[in-house]
Amino acid sequence: MGSMPAPQHLRLIRPITSVHVSTKAMPYNHPHPSLEVTGGALHTFLPALKTLSRPYSPFPVIGWNCHVETIFAAFFRSLPDVKLKRECIRTKDDGSVALDWISGDHQLLPPDSPVLILMPGLTGGSEDSYVRHMLLRARSKGWRVVVFNSRGCGDSPVTTPQESHSCPLSGAVSLCNPFNLVIADQDFRKGFNIVYDKALASALCRIFKKHALLFEDVGGEFNIPLAANAKSVRQFDDGLTRVSFGFKSVDDYYSNSSSSDSVKHIRIPLLCIQAQNDPIAPSRGIPREDIKANPNCLLILTPKGGHLGWVAGPEAPFGSPWTDPVVMDFLEHLERASSNAFPCFSDLKDVQQISEGLNSLEV
Repeated sequence: MGSMPAPQHLRLIRPITSVHVSTKAMPYNHPHPSLEVTGGALHTFLPALKTLSRPYSPFPVIGWNCHVETIFAAFFRSLPDVKLKRECIRTKDDGSVALDWISGDHQLLPPDSPVLILMPGLTGGSEDSYVRHMLLRARSKGWRVVVFNSRGCGDSPVTTPQESHSCPLSGAVSLCNPFNLVIADQDFRKGFNIVYDKALASALCRIFKKHALLFEDVGGEFNIPLAANAKSVRQFDDGLTRVSFGFKSVDDYYSNSSSSDSVKHIRIPLLCIQAQNDPIAPSRGIPREDIKANPNCLLILTPKGGHLGWVAGPEAPFGSPWTDPVVMDFLEHLERASSNAFPCFSDLKDVQQISEGLNSLEV
C-alpha cells in the first residue's frame, strides 16, 4: 500500500558521475506513434531507449482513466521489501535531511559503482512504492542507490523552517513535473482534482504539526494558523511556503518558481517523462519549445499514465511502472559515456562533501 502521490516540482533521479555525451547524430529506431518524443537531445539519447519502439499499451480498465490509474498506483501497486540504512546530514542552515541507503551495499558493491539519488515528490519518501521499484531496478544493475528524504518526509526530522541548497549533477530524470505552477494551480482546484488537493494539503499539515514548535512566535508575514489548518495546497503555500522564500503572494511564488523557466538554462542531460492525461501535472504546461531548443533535453509524453501511475508494460498492474526500464536505459547510457567518474560516495561524509543538502526546486 502507498500514499497519494504528490505533485513534483521537479523530481530528479540523479546519477553522480562525470559524463561526456557526444552530440553526434546516431542512427536510431523511430519511437512508436503512440508516444510523443521530442527535444534537442533526440538524436543523442533516443538510440539508447530501445523500449520506445514498442506501443504504449495501458492496462485494461485501470489504465483507461487518469484518476483510476493514479489512485490504483498509489494504493495498490506492490511495495517491495527493502532493508534500508538511514543516515542524517546537517545542512548549512543547521537543518537536517535523511538519506536512506540499501543496507549492506557499502560492503557488497565495488567502490567505483555509480551512484543514483532518488528524490521523491512533495511529502513523498523512501516508503513510496514507485521509489522502491526504481531503487531495486537500479540496484540490480549494480548501482549504489540512496533515497533523499526532504525535511519532514519519510519520517525525517525538521530542525529548521527553510531549505535551499545546490548539488553538482551529471544527469537527471524528471517524472510528472508540473512545469508551470500557475497552470498546475488552476487545474488543481477543478473537478476531481480537488480530492488530490485536499489529500496533499492534509499530508502537508500532518508534517507541519509534528514540527509546529519550530514556528512558535515566528515573526514576519507567516500565517501559522492558515498553514496548520490548510484545506488546500494553495492555502498552505500562502501561509508558509511563499513567506519562507520571500515572495509577496502565493501567485508571485507560483509565477516565479516554475521550473519551466529554467529549462532553457539546463546544461546536463535531462530526460523528462510526462503523461498526456496527468491530472496533477497538466501537459499544457510542458515547455515544449524550450525542450526542443535545448540540446541536453529529451521529452517523452505517453498518451495515458495519470500521475505517477503508468500502469502499463510487462509488470502491470501491480509491478513497476512503465517508466522504470526507460529511465534505467537512459542512466546506463550516461554511465557508459562517462569519463573521469567521481569516486564512490558510500558514506555520510562523502555525500555531505558533494551536496551539503539539495534544493527544493531542482533543475
